Amino acid sequence: MIKFIKNFRKDEAGAVTVDWVVLTAAVVGLGVAAYGSIRDGATELTGNVGSYMGSVTVGGSGS
Repeated sequence: MIKFIKNFRKDEAGAVTVDWVVLTAAVVGLGVAAYGSIRDGATELTGNVGSYMGSVTVGGSGS
């Protein structure tokens, strides 16, 4: 039993998996934060463009 515990303690195969899980979670978190920022900016820009387009009049005199 002592030999099993020593071998288990030395084994680092699972440590790489934990590293990848943490890195993946960080990337997903950054993606969600970036999406929130982009969504808010795009919504504001769309509103501004809509207001501008609504205020523009098109002349059809043909010069």
